[in-house]
Amino acid sequence: MGSPERPSADCPPPQLQTPPAPLVGIARLAANSPGCETKRKSREKPEYFLLSVKSILNRCESSRVPFEWTINPYRGCEFGCKYCYARYTHEYMEIDGGEFEQKIFVKQDAAALLARDVSQKYSYESKASGYTQSEHIAIGTATDPYQPAEKEYGVTRACLEELARREGLSVSVITKSNQIVRDIDILKVIAAKSALSLNITVTTLKPRLARLLEPRAPRPDLRLAAVKELRDAGLNVGVSASPLIPGITDGEGDLEAVAAAAKQAGAQWFFSGVLFLMPSSAKTFLPFIREKFPRLAKQYDQWYAQNGYAPEAYRKKVSERVLRIRQKFAFSSRPWEGDRPTAKRVQLSLGWDAAIREELHRPHSCSAG
Repeated sequence: MGSPERPSADCPPPQLQTPPAPLVGIARLAANSPGCETKRKSREKPEYFLLSVKSILNRCESSRVPFEWTINPYRGCEFGCKYCYARYTHEYMEIDGGEFEQKIFVKQDAAALLARDVSQKYSYESKASGYTQSEHIAIGTATDPYQPAEKEYGVTRACLEELARREGLSVSVITKSNQIVRDIDILKVIAAKSALSLNITVTTLKPRLARLLEPRAPRPDLRLAAVKELRDAGLNVGVSASPLIPGITDGEGDLEAVAAAAKQAGAQWFFSGVLFLMPSSAKTFLPFIREKFPRLAKQYDQWYAQNGYAPEAYRKKVSERVLRIRQKFAFSSRPWEGDRPTAKRVQLSLGWDAAIREELHRPHSCSAG
C-alpha cells in the first residue's frame, strides 16, 4: 500500500481545482446587480436586475451598419424570439445566451448618462457623411426597447425625453411592440427638432407562426395597427420583415403579403434580410428547428453549422425579391428622414453639468423616472 504521504496508482493525489478567474467589466457589474421589484404576478415573468453602467450611448464601429451609436435601454429581451441574434450580449456577462429572455437587466440612470454622453461624445458632423450630416443613433439594436419591462421601468421613455431636449440629431427606433404608441407625444417633439425614423418589425402575418417564432411579442396585427397610428400622428414609419427565415417565412407570396399589409398601414419603407445566426443564437435556434421543423434540420445544419450566413446565392435571390417588392409598392429603400434640421451642438451650462453629476451619484430604485 502506498503511504499517505506518497500517492500510488491505487491512491492518486487529490485533484487541485484551479480557482475561477475573477469577473471583470460588465460581467462583474451583472453579478453584483440587485434584483428589481416588479408588480407582475405571472409565474412566467423573468427576473429583473438593476444594472449599473458607465455609458448608455455606445459607439458602433462596424461599417456594415448605417449608424454610429446605439442605445439599448435593457440587456435581455422578454419577447424570446427563437432566432434572436443578440443573445451573445448575455455571454459578455458570463450568462448563457439561453437566459436572454429570463434575466432582464434594467440600465440605471439612463437619462442622466445619456445627457452626459450626447454632450461629450456625439457629433453633428459624421465622418460617414463627409461631415455634412449628424451621426445616427439607433435605439433597440440588441434588445426591444418596448418589451414588457418598459411599462414598469420606463428606461426607453427616459432616454427619449432626454433626446427631445436636443436639436439636429438623427435617431431611429426599432421594435416589435405596439407599446411604442404610448410615446407618440415625445416622439413628435423629437421629430420636430431632429431626424426621426421608426421601424416596426413584422416577420409574418400568420399569428400562430408568429407565436411560435416570437413567443411573447405582440401579434402581427397589433404591430401593423401601431404603424397606422404612428403615421396618422405624422411620424415617419417603415416596416422591417427581418429576419427572413429560410423555409419558414420565405414561402411564395408570404413576404409580399407582409409588404402589402405594411403599405396598407401607411409604411413608407420596407426592408428584409436573411437570417443570420451567431453561435449563441444557433444554440437556441437549431434545436428549435429540429423539434418544430424537422424537415428543415438537414438544410439548416448544412447552411449554418460552419457559417452564420445563408449561402450567397440564396441571399442574392432574396435581395432581388425585396427590390421587386419595393418597386411594386413604391416603397423607399431606406428610412425617409426628410430635411435634416441644421443645428449647432448644444452646449450645456455649468449648472446643467452639475445637475447631471448630482443625478449620477444619487441612489436610485429600479424606476427610470
